[in-house]
Amino acid sequence: MAIHEVYIGIGSNIGNRLINLQGAIDLLNELDKTSVNEVSAIYMTEPIGEAEQRRFYNGVILLETSLSPEELRRQCKTIEQKLGRPANYPRWSPRAIDLDILLYDDLSMNTETLSIPHPELEQRKFVLVPLLDIANPLHPKTGKNIRQHLGCCKDQSVLIKTKEHIRIKKRRNAG
Repeated sequence: MAIHEVYIGIGSNIGNRLINLQGAIDLLNELDKTSVNEVSAIYMTEPIGEAEQRRFYNGVILLETSLSPEELRRQCKTIEQKLGRPANYPRWSPRAIDLDILLYDDLSMNTETLSIPHPELEQRKFVLVPLLDIANPLHPKTGKNIRQHLGCCKDQSVLIKTKEHIRIKKRRNAG
């Protein structure tokens, strides 16, 4: 059974943002054949699109999983719904939790429901900066590393590193 390294972007701007992020990480860590290994710092970021909404708490996590990309996406959607995100929602609307698969090993794929790497990865500081807290992987389509993408990113948003921390709970029966 192959183990895959996956980077997931996490974000929240409704309710207790930190508790929402912690809940999502805890639920991801409870998935079969999956373990959360690292969590970036948490950053407060400006919303994109609909400006009249609360700032986001954003971060990136590194997990290892044997789940396929499609199954991991389904599990992320289930976790989002458990934490209060409706199944259908307007793009860029406020949300209790947002989980996006950013990178899955060095895989490049594009289906109706899933694009890896995330199609906006290299254009968003709220993803690039926390990703660099963990690693500097290569983007499988461009061949550039994340630091190189940050250096030429046109996103002018300002990220504020919070003092908030997410804890990775030890698993009893990892598997």
